[in-house]
Amino acid sequence: MKKFFATIIILTTLLFVGLSSVAKADDKTSAIIGHVITQTIQGNEMDHAEVMTNELAALMHKFSIEITSVLLQNMPNILDSISAQLRLELDKQYKCSLQDKDYKNKECI
Repeated sequence: MKKFFATIIILTTLLFVGLSSVAKADDKTSAIIGHVITQTIQGNEMDHAEVMTNELAALMHKFSIEITSVLLQNMPNILDSISAQLRLELDKQYKCSLQDKDYKNKECI
């Protein structure tokens, strides 16, 4: 009986250690590829377009988060640029409003 329990404990430990190092799904791409290959080998039909759609959605989500962080880091520069462009446009509109109706330069036409 002791040998049986010892064997069970050893097998469980080996299985746990073996699977914990092999079955980590940290790399999502390799997990998906493994799933697609497994389903193909088993002869199960799967919608490859849906898999690609889901992967593209995940990539878009990742990139949108990255863009948001970059945008927040560069927000002062962006706002300075926008305010400079607005000032130039407002100056142009003001100068055009001061001109006579008979004379208009090329910017005000």
